[in-house]
Amino acid sequence: MKKRYLLQTGTAIVGVMALSRYLSSKSEAQTASESGFEIVKTEAEWRRILSPDQFNVLRQHGTELRFSSPLDKQFAQGIYHCAGCDLPLFSSDTKFDSGTGWPSFYAPIDNAIRTSVDHSFLMTRTEVHCRRCGGHLGHVFDDGPAPTGERYCINGVALKFVAQ
Repeated sequence: MKKRYLLQTGTAIVGVMALSRYLSSKSEAQTASESGFEIVKTEAEWRRILSPDQFNVLRQHGTELRFSSPLDKQFAQGIYHCAGCDLPLFSSDTKFDSGTGWPSFYAPIDNAIRTSVDHSFLMTRTEVHCRRCGGHLGHVFDDGPAPTGERYCINGVALKFVAQ
């Protein structure tokens, strides 16, 4: 009886999470055109220029696995650019090791990002996008270090590191 209950409960939770993601998201092409991003491409155009993992994160609001990105432990001097459109997003001067398994920054470069409200997975978070192409980068939380107190938790696959 306990096994059946646990299986049913687990299945219901997974189903609700999947359904909430489906119901709360719009197509990326629609979001980009409505929001006036400078770079707007069709799904086919994005698929041609992005790897499958990049497409999943940047265009479908996916999340890479924790600790899977080599950029999480990258601390060389440089700039982190959007993997979709090459816009400079974050400086290595604002990067820190949050221990979360994703590259983390306490501030973006001025005028590099946009944010929106994300209601997926039965919670409310602040989603971070590239301001030029609208690519999903990750989320921002209010548990970061000084001087901002913010933690921009960014998918490494959404970034391209350019050493200085």
